[in-house]
Amino acid sequence: MPSLEEELFPSTPGKFKGDRGHNMNRQVYRCFASTSTMFLWALFLIALTASYLSFQGFVDSGSRYLSASWGGINWEKQLRSSAQIQRQGGFSVLVTGAAGFVGSHVSIALKRRGDGVVGLDNFNDYYDPSLKRARKSLLETHGVFIVEGDVNDAKLLAKLFDVVAFTHVMHLAAQAGVRYAMVNPHSYVHSNIAGLVTLLEACKNADPQPSIVWASSSSVYGLNDKVPFSEADQTDQPASLYAATKKAGEEITHSYNHIYGLSVTGLRFFTVYGPWGRPDMAYFSFTRNILQGKPITVYRGKNRVDLARDFTYIDDIVKGCLGSLDTSGKSTGSGGKKRGPAPYRIFNLGNTSPVTVPTLVSILERHLKVKAKRNIVDMPGNGDVPFTHANISSARREFGYKPTTDLQTGLKKFVKWYLSYYGYNHGKPVNY
Repeated sequence: MPSLEEELFPSTPGKFKGDRGHNMNRQVYRCFASTSTMFLWALFLIALTASYLSFQGFVDSGSRYLSASWGGINWEKQLRSSAQIQRQGGFSVLVTGAAGFVGSHVSIALKRRGDGVVGLDNFNDYYDPSLKRARKSLLETHGVFIVEGDVNDAKLLAKLFDVVAFTHVMHLAAQAGVRYAMVNPHSYVHSNIAGLVTLLEACKNADPQPSIVWASSSSVYGLNDKVPFSEADQTDQPASLYAATKKAGEEITHSYNHIYGLSVTGLRFFTVYGPWGRPDMAYFSFTRNILQGKPITVYRGKNRVDLARDFTYIDDIVKGCLGSLDTSGKSTGSGGKKRGPAPYRIFNLGNTSPVTVPTLVSILERHLKVKAKRNIVDMPGNGDVPFTHANISSARREFGYKPTTDLQTGLKKFVKWYLSYYGYNHGKPVNY
């Protein structure tokens, strides 16, 4: 078949017939006709592709809508059922971070005493999400419905408050951990500051406005060296970004209390431990490594001084959380406008008996019946502080807070849970 060039301009000059001009015009016409046809087909294919992509986008959007983790009649029914108050004078509480360590324990305690509880959690992968899923399953057996979503999702929060008139919010969702801030600093700003503001905005606009109890941290005491730490102490020397975001949270909540009449209680937790705990905590990772025969790293401070922590058992923390809710008082705003002063409080929740990290390891060795391989090194500049020690007189005076579990007893309960959860039998993992 001759090429287009050959059709228009023959390569071999020769004798042309008398209708050469006519043939020439016919060839040109055929060429342009063919080109026009190709152009029309190209337009058709482009239009078809655009239509397909548009339709696919519609389908994808519909799929996302249909598979969304919140919304719909059944979802609202589950919300209302979970939030149903079962005791006289009870509360309806939104617990953020409900699939977390403290959040799951607090949610179950509230439900057991007859309060309505709805949980919110985004199940992020800061640590193994399967542990959070397991906590979720445990909560479901207690009748607690968990909404999977982010505290930064303003539309979701607005919907939650539209469906349920929450009397209280227990805000425990946060990006935890001191050292991880050196790896992913933006996650702390996203969760601990932006997320807090998004939640406060939802609470401010809710009708009625709920009372808010939220998790600050003992980390706000930073480089303070006066012990025990008191709520009246200055907290302007944070040693980590995590501590700085919690300190910022205290200032932010104060402004919302002052401007909008939100009742706010901040709780400074001191090294919480126990069953269903966080795998990134030292006692948890020590347990795992000791059982696996791996060495553990034990940090020490300046001048070879052992680090010490005010380890607080989860049950004592739960008692403090519930006591804070019970005495929180009411918010005074309406439609985002303040009608009068509302309570603003901050409490330490600790055990008041600091224990050195080497002593913690010795207790674990005793309960696990395994000797630890200790690797003792100087503490790096990663935001950790050498010691913590809580003054809990304010919490004791305000709502009778009194910790009752010492570290020996608390770790025994933790080890029992750990061996059961991870399926250990005679020191060996059955299903690890």
